[in-house]
Amino acid sequence: MEKSRSNLRTITLTALFAALICGLTLFYIPLPAERGYIHFGDSLIYMAACFLPAPYAMLAGSIGGGLADFISGYPIWIIPTIIIKALITLPISSKTETILTKRNMLMLLLSGAISMTGYFLAEFLLFGNIGVSLYNILPSLIQSGGSAMIFIMVGKILDKMNFKKTVWRI
Repeated sequence: MEKSRSNLRTITLTALFAALICGLTLFYIPLPAERGYIHFGDSLIYMAACFLPAPYAMLAGSIGGGLADFISGYPIWIIPTIIIKALITLPISSKTETILTKRNMLMLLLSGAISMTGYFLAEFLLFGNIGVSLYNILPSLIQSGGSAMIFIMVGKILDKMNFKKTVWRI
């Protein structure tokens, strides 16, 4: 009974994170030439990776990001987004008592590099234009860097509240 209750809680939290990721991703800044947008939904993907087991964090990031692409009118990006958002969760660890650890802070760089490289490759494969793909590296860095900063600020607040030790364990 306790295991099924725990599974239900994990699935529910995964769905909640997916919805929050989608919502924050929908608050975006459009890029020129209708190529995409900059958003800070990745900050919640990093947060999901700190709280959920890896497969569930991957699902939350993929579903939330993919759904945001669909809703915002960029369906061509759904498959790359599903893959990339799943991959950016992997470097972040949920097995710590706090959100902000040296490891997680360092892994934000790797997650950002995965995102930037993934979208660079996806753009090149979809459109075949290396110049446009290179042009969109800067917005990708802004998105990853901004998401990392938001994650750090929120993580600091939650860590001061001992959120993972107290509230999250309830």
